[in-house]
Amino acid sequence: MNSLLQLSQTEDLIAAFFQESEGIWHSERRYYTLPQVETKEMVSILTIEFLEAGREELRKLAQLHGLSDEVILTCGAKVSWESKESVSEKKQSKGETLFGAFCNILYRDRGFATPKPVTAKYNFSNPQTLCLRTEYKDSVFEEELKLVGKNYRTRQSIISRAGEQLMIGQYLEKRI
Repeated sequence: MNSLLQLSQTEDLIAAFFQESEGIWHSERRYYTLPQVETKEMVSILTIEFLEAGREELRKLAQLHGLSDEVILTCGAKVSWESKESVSEKKQSKGETLFGAFCNILYRDRGFATPKPVTAKYNFSNPQTLCLRTEYKDSVFEEELKLVGKNYRTRQSIISRAGEQLMIGQYLEKRI
């Protein structure tokens, strides 16, 4: 019973987190490539849309992951972005990705370093801080997203392979 209650609370927290993240964000980020500590700075415009259970996007995401019809993604988010380098303003990437939650698993239609569908385990260290752990291609992606008031978010990502940290990404996002 206690674990069912915890799962229900976790699903409520992810829905609230996605709802509070909905909107348009200006994201400034810095990537540190390790161990030589090369730095790359990027700017993005993110658009986040909350997806409630039953939305067509979530049904397609569930099918993409081969989930049975009985598994209903409780909520999700559609995130689109357009990125460029901070200094040169050279365009880097533009795209969209879907997230869908069920229990303590976050399903995605693509990963950070792969166009294939991936899953992440998630938890909350507090209601404003979402922690993700994604594993594929012998790599581990650990990410923390933190809502700071109504108008800011911070993110930190650590990418590792074979137990060695390869990259750290730090982000400051402001609602626009």
